Amino acid sequence: MPADPHLDRLANATLLVPFESYDAPRWVLDGLAGGLAGVCLFHNNIADTQQVARLNARLAEAAEAPLISLDEEGGDVTRIGQRHGSGYPGNAALGAVDDADLTRTVHRSLGAQLRELGFSLNLAPSADVNTVAENPGIGTRSFGADAGLVARHTAAAVTGLQEGGVAACAKHFPGHGATHQDSHLELPVVDADRELLFERELRPFRAAVEAGVQSVLTAHIRLPELGLTGPATLAPSVVSGLLRTELGFEGTVVTDAIEMEGVSARIGMPEAAVQALIAGCDLLCLGRFVYAEQVEGIRTAITDAVAQGRLSGERLEEAARRTSRLRSWTADAPAAEAAEHVGLDSARRAV
Repeated sequence: MPADPHLDRLANATLLVPFESYDAPRWVLDGLAGGLAGVCLFHNNIADTQQVARLNARLAEAAEAPLISLDEEGGDVTRIGQRHGSGYPGNAALGAVDDADLTRTVHRSLGAQLRELGFSLNLAPSADVNTVAENPGIGTRSFGADAGLVARHTAAAVTGLQEGGVAACAKHFPGHGATHQDSHLELPVVDADRELLFERELRPFRAAVEAGVQSVLTAHIRLPELGLTGPATLAPSVVSGLLRTELGFEGTVVTDAIEMEGVSARIGMPEAAVQALIAGCDLLCLGRFVYAEQVEGIRTAITDAVAQGRLSGERLEEAARRTSRLRSWTADAPAAEAAEHVGLDSARRAV
């Protein structure tokens, strides 16, 4: 079939792409002009704050309010603090203090710093209830092992980040805290029935939704007690059912990285992207090492799926509308100022 520019642009609107350097390559700038939703920056894109601010300014010139995102959780998971450590304590430390006002203040300051550097979407906070001590994927990224504690701090973190001027993204839905495996390498299992899932895993996500979180990121986990044989990211019963219908979330659903083995090992990234959209996801985070040629393959798989009738045009348009609405929110969000010494003061309280 001949290329359909409108369909290509709709497919682009669902893609959050990485790139390989400190400067934006031409394919990314042209892609943003052609409708790419945005980019996700990793360690290989950030040398220091001055460099990343220049990079983000260049990206912002390429399109109207592109999503410029990163994983900046504080503590162990930091991009802007990768050389010397984060200026903010991670979730486990804030959970130990258990002062929701402090968590909100820390995240407001973090959000303001990210906004000042040109970011618009932070793929944080982790809303996982870390009930498995040896969990290889979450650990200190979680506020703790108690669902009530995690829920109140998730809500505080979401509120703080968005007051700081960046969109928050609660992750990893429906909860990655009870796993013994790493979804980067395999498909982890959560052995929780529906009752336990609502009582434990989903409680922080409900709090995030009630706090007005702009986006939620899905987990590549399997829930056998709910009848899932594959990852939650690709399950309509999880994305459209649990998250949309039962929790009432109306914002943007973001996938965890499509390149991760937990979702694409058996079917490949293009097919995983298509199935995620069918399931109800709106924005596909492609991962760290997915560049121009692979992005083109994923876009083609999406448009082919529409042509074949596997993915409805209405579903793709809905996803594009949700990412557009998120971009508009980030463009209109008021900025705040980062607070001096809040990271150090909160770290001392945690100790």
